[in-house]
Amino acid sequence: MPEERRFTLTKQERICSRSITEKLFNSGKAHSMVAFPLRMVYMDLEKGEQESQASILVSVSKRFFKQAVKRNRVKRQIREAYRKNKYILLDQLASQQERRVAIAFIWLDNKLHDTAHVERKMQQLLQRLCDLH
Repeated sequence: MPEERRFTLTKQERICSRSITEKLFNSGKAHSMVAFPLRMVYMDLEKGEQESQASILVSVSKRFFKQAVKRNRVKRQIREAYRKNKYILLDQLASQQERRVAIAFIWLDNKLHDTAHVERKMQQLLQRLCDLH
């Protein structure tokens, strides 16, 4: 019987480590792709650096949304879109047991978008990441 999928986003799947965040943005080893209004910055990590195969960070700039309510709404939409579609990426990574990836999702627009639109863009980004490897 196949393993049951749990569409959750656990603490292990979030980037909390300052060192991983700094590597992601400052090391020069990270790659980036855009599906407007989302930008995805990603890099492969060594095996011991994190527990889960893929972990994420979500960023929405105060420059785009001055009100925290709007920033939090966008972050919730991004996390929800990832949670529902993460198996596009995790199925690909399952065949490569040693591979770990850190991903940052960055919001690039000063307008709110509906959740379905954000989810479509998330699917595009995750599929493009899988196609690279």
